[in-house]
Amino acid sequence: MKSSSPYEEFLNNVTSRVKATEAHVMIKKELTSHLVQLSQSFQKLDMTKEEADEKALEEMGNPFTIGDNLNQLHRPKMDWVLILLYTIIAVISFLPILNLDEGIIILSASTLIIKQLSLFTIGLLIIVMFLFFDYRRLQKWWGFFYTSGIILLLVTLVFGSTTMGALKWLEIGGFKISITPISFFLFFLAFSGFCYKVNEVTSWKKQMFYFGLLCFPIVLYLMLPDFFAIVIYFFCVASMFAFTQLNKRMILRLGLATGTLFIIVLSFIFGYAYFDTSRGGTFFVNRFLAIFTYLNPDTAPGSPDYLSIIIKDLLSQAGWFGNGYSDNILPLPESHTDFVFPYLVYTFGWAFGVFLCLLLLFFILRICFHAFKTNDLYGRLLVVGGASLFIIPTYWNILMSLGFLPIIGIYLPFISYGGTIVIMYSTILGLILSVYRRKDIVAPTIVVRG
Repeated sequence: MKSSSPYEEFLNNVTSRVKATEAHVMIKKELTSHLVQLSQSFQKLDMTKEEADEKALEEMGNPFTIGDNLNQLHRPKMDWVLILLYTIIAVISFLPILNLDEGIIILSASTLIIKQLSLFTIGLLIIVMFLFFDYRRLQKWWGFFYTSGIILLLVTLVFGSTTMGALKWLEIGGFKISITPISFFLFFLAFSGFCYKVNEVTSWKKQMFYFGLLCFPIVLYLMLPDFFAIVIYFFCVASMFAFTQLNKRMILRLGLATGTLFIIVLSFIFGYAYFDTSRGGTFFVNRFLAIFTYLNPDTAPGSPDYLSIIIKDLLSQAGWFGNGYSDNILPLPESHTDFVFPYLVYTFGWAFGVFLCLLLLFFILRICFHAFKTNDLYGRLLVVGGASLFIIPTYWNILMSLGFLPIIGIYLPFISYGGTIVIMYSTILGLILSVYRRKDIVAPTIVVRG
């Protein structure tokens, strides 16, 4: 915004003391509005406009003093509590790989430790990079992020490799990359940008078109098939839509459309259960049906029911302080990835397990707290969507280990070993910290309704 000429020198003197250059436009806008109001009130006292402007500037006081005060108010913020929690969680992530038996996994424990250290180093660099990045620049690229996510899933359908009945991996240059976390991140960025301007879409035809865009990733996840990916995706998008202050007509249309979609998805899955496919469909559908019935006749080693028996037995032996690193090979596969929580409880005890649960809960609540500390709608959407990508995997992983939810292949953010997971969540955390850092710098965009 261009400053009004009578106030330009005054405003420039004020902003010269404010180090956060991103806040200059907002400060000038607010001070100009206040000066105009003062000038108008003085003009009602039969002053000329020039006299009123001069009087308004005099009433405001010393611009350099104002600038010093505003500099304190608009300084970039750093959430050291969240950084500390992240550091503790990062240290804990090394515990499951310190004593892995080389006969269970391809790589030795020392190799995994080096890789994990490298991943967290890269993750830390990403967090620092996003601290100094203006997250608002991402908003206009939502279409690019959406298209990239769709292309990634389509490529996975054609060239991906199967794990537990679902296409989840791509091999690029000798490296196996987990695709679903990357797709979550791309769609998270896409719909945070779309939700920012969703109320501008007033035509019902356009609304249905964009709803189709929302549904298309669900169709692709069904084709993989990956049920849990649908859960995370849907919860992430729904949480962001909940903070967009939709008008009543759009809420009604989206509600009807979502209900219809839910029925179609259920019909597809149960139809998939009836017509077996050659790509491991029965395994996938049995996992889905287990969510509602907890019944699974397959009790062969490696099946979820067999694993639940193993996990229950290990947890019953944990005690308050655990068994320490055992020389015996535990009958628990993927103890450093999907089943890291029962492994840590068995090794270090229930006292450590309770501490870990509280630590993760505090970490997530701290992230959610940031959603209400910014008055920038796009920043709030980023924090809400990012928090949802932490919440679902964390709670499902822990609750399935405790026997409250069916067992599926799901990671524990930052603690489960995995390169894609660490990089993705480091990027999300960097964006969340970027939003918090600029909460007193960016102009408010949230409409407060009385």
